[in-house]
Amino acid sequence: MDLRLEPELLQIAARARRLAEERLAPRARRSDEEGIFDRDLVPQLGAAGLLDDRLSAQATALIAEELGRVDSSVRGFVTVQAGLVGHCLADWGTEAQKEAWLHRLRAGEAIGCYALTEPEAGTDARSITTRATRTDDGWRLKGEKHWITNGGVADLGLVFARADEGLSAFVVPTSTPGFERMPMPGRELGHRGSNHAVLRLEVALPVDAPLGEPGQGFKVAMSALGHGRLGVAAGAVGVLQACLEATVDFARRRRQFGQRIGDFGMIQAALADMATDLAAGRLLVRQAAWLRDAGEDNAQALAMAKLFCTEAALRGADQAILIHGARGYSNEYAVERYWRDAKGMQIYEGTAHVQRVILARQLLGRDEGGASGG
Repeated sequence: MDLRLEPELLQIAARARRLAEERLAPRARRSDEEGIFDRDLVPQLGAAGLLDDRLSAQATALIAEELGRVDSSVRGFVTVQAGLVGHCLADWGTEAQKEAWLHRLRAGEAIGCYALTEPEAGTDARSITTRATRTDDGWRLKGEKHWITNGGVADLGLVFARADEGLSAFVVPTSTPGFERMPMPGRELGHRGSNHAVLRLEVALPVDAPLGEPGQGFKVAMSALGHGRLGVAAGAVGVLQACLEATVDFARRRRQFGQRIGDFGMIQAALADMATDLAAGRLLVRQAAWLRDAGEDNAQALAMAKLFCTEAALRGADQAILIHGARGYSNEYAVERYWRDAKGMQIYEGTAHVQRVILARQLLGRDEGGASGG
């Protein structure tokens, strides 16, 4: 088995790392502290080719890992822009929809958001209450979305709503009258450099606004989440890499009782566990990405990668804070931000509970002899 990356993939990873270190690293702390979404970064990401939905899954995962190592907020933006919005348009859009938006999204000239989640509908997309009603000359959408990444700055929304035909997806320019957005109440625990918004919709749309056929919205949503979960899992690998690097550096420099703290057995054990989790998580992500590129079903591999990598990142960040001691308990060092960001990864694009349900159901199969549970 040859696990070496092809030269083209190595070049993509190097390009993402260079941008992350040169452009993201100098402003990551300030962006987090002040809750700033830096829109000026978007064309730079586009110019570097990091927003292109046509990239392979393996390339996408490498980009997410490199960006996640430095700034999870920007990694999250890229996953939404290319993974959710770009792929949805490429896979389901009409030629007119693709012509209008795909080039601009890839270049970073326009920003997209993926408007699925509602106050009472997150993992359970079938509980969506936003309503799509046919009119004489098109459609009318009415409802509310929340926790929509990029929602406050987007030029385009992919909005999911309930129609007579079933759950449906719509291409909605945010300049459409009746498309209102406002910041989420409160302050996020992590990903504070992202833009998260509440959307209130009462909009009239043309007849060609649906993305895919009316009633295909569940398929559209699930196909996008496959791309999104890969980005989250790979981004979590990047967070764990950052935690390991920061903790090794600190353990070499910090001295107590006359020696480096890295010379104490418990510190060494923690570092060894972090390094092992990192290697295992990276392989799980690459397996899931390889399967997608090969055209094979990667649902199980993706659920395993999302589950393991996000929880490994959280474990690693927790140990990083503990080893940094009081320094890790403040934003003097980045490890406290890594913990806050890793906690969010455990929740969105399907919580850790949901990934376990997916895996358990695949292991057990359907219960053909009795009532279904849950």
